[in-house]
Amino acid sequence: MGNEMEISLVPIIIIAIVVIILCVLASCIKIVPQAHAFIVERLGGYQCTWSVGLHFKVPIIDKVARKVLLKEQVMDFPPQPVITKDNVTMQIDTVVFFQITDPKLFTYGVENPIMAIENLTATTLRNIIGDLELDQTLTSRETINTHMRSNLDIATDPWGIKVNRVELKNIIPPREIQDSMEKQMKAERERRESILRAEGEKKSTVLVAEGKKESAILDAEAEKQAAILRAEAKKEAMLREAEGEAEAIRRVSQAKADGIAYIKEAKADAAVLQIKSMEAFEKMQFESDVYFKLAEAEREAEETGERFSSKDVLSAMKAAARGE
Repeated sequence: MGNEMEISLVPIIIIAIVVIILCVLASCIKIVPQAHAFIVERLGGYQCTWSVGLHFKVPIIDKVARKVLLKEQVMDFPPQPVITKDNVTMQIDTVVFFQITDPKLFTYGVENPIMAIENLTATTLRNIIGDLELDQTLTSRETINTHMRSNLDIATDPWGIKVNRVELKNIIPPREIQDSMEKQMKAERERRESILRAEGEKKSTVLVAEGKKESAILDAEAEKQAAILRAEAKKEAMLREAEGEAEAIRRVSQAKADGIAYIKEAKADAAVLQIKSMEAFEKMQFESDVYFKLAEAEREAEETGERFSSKDVLSAMKAAARGE
């Protein structure tokens, strides 16, 4: 009975041993993911650094001491009190972008590398700000960022860390300094507003003056054109009037000449011809006098600015009849 029990336990023990061996072998197989590195130690000492891929470690004597992330990392450090060159204390918080370039140095170079970077950032920031005055600190962010990145990169190089960028997130001066800056900015805004308002009023005045000037020029041009048109119309009227009078005189003369010819054809005596000729001459003289009196009256009306009316025509005819 005892022998049978021993025989039945042998397979179980064998199976258990195989399972244990398989578990140990499985635990010795490691896969390193992308952007990672594993630090392997053998018997407590550094053995090698595993990169991405499948790896096998020796059971019991080998172990993965540290898993290192190779991606760029961001550390946001809390505000640090710093003192400027002109003895103004303010709070500045920083953001550091860094990347692990050597996993072995990162593992064995310094204890707690993140805390070391934070303390190093604070001391470097105090050294740089201590050489600057308040105004320079507020306006020289890029310069401060560049100096800090350069100093931190050199200091962390033995730790296998590369500092890519350092940014000052917030610069918080004391409350009284903030109030003074706000008053100064308000005064500057009011000054700029006054300047802009004055420039706007100046431009508006110039535009109004230019508009009045253009309007006066246009009015003068219009008056000039109107005067020219009035003069041309008057000239044309006088020419038409003179042509009409000349045509009337020509027709009267033609009619008289036709009358004389008719009398001659009727064989009138010399006395009758002489009388008719005298009458025709007197009539022509009268018409000529009327024309000249009308022209003279019209000139006088133009000189005095009075209107030339039908009464003036009648007066001219009467004066011609009297021989004045």
